[in-house]
Amino acid sequence: MTNRKPWSIAMLIATFAVAGALTAPCAALAQSGPVAEIGKAVYKRANCVGCHKWHGNGGGGFGGAALSLRKTELTREQIAETVGCGRPGKGMPFFTRGAYDTVKCYDMTRQDAGSHMPPEANTFLRPGDIEAVADYVIAHIKGRGEPNYPECVSFFGDTSRVCDIYKTVPAELSQAATSPGLKPQDPKPQDPKPQDTPAEHSTIAVGRAP
Repeated sequence: MTNRKPWSIAMLIATFAVAGALTAPCAALAQSGPVAEIGKAVYKRANCVGCHKWHGNGGGGFGGAALSLRKTELTREQIAETVGCGRPGKGMPFFTRGAYDTVKCYDMTRQDAGSHMPPEANTFLRPGDIEAVADYVIAHIKGRGEPNYPECVSFFGDTSRVCDIYKTVPAELSQAATSPGLKPQDPKPQDPKPQDTPAEHSTIAVGRAP
């Protein structure tokens, strides 16, 4: 018979370390790869832009004054729940089929919600779609600064003229907007414009070597 030596603790630790290293890139890919693209597609299809706008800043919309997703303190799980169940007493609709009927929301039924029952969305989303759009909000909207040109192009594409209004945003603000938690620096003071050259000195200025 062949003697089989048991794995040592060191070998087990090394094995788990390799497994962790292999799964870490997958988590990063989920935020910036296909999953993020799916979430963005759901964000568009569900017409989240109608109230929250493409950048997530919210404001006036079809459902009233929408919450700013850039400034929200909701967690990923809370965002997914809000998408699925809406917000009782608010304009945020629910996107889960059967919400408050066959599916309890906030531990309430339709009868419990009563007059605070949130509106039904124009389209229902599958659980996977709700998870994807929650991931998209966390990875690309929550905690961001002011909307900027690169973000706009990423959402609409580089052929849309919608993003032209963001081309004049200072570089400092643009960089801060793409980096969560980074505050934009005060714009650097510009050098004063040179005064018009007096007429009597104009010939001297022209004659000087560059």
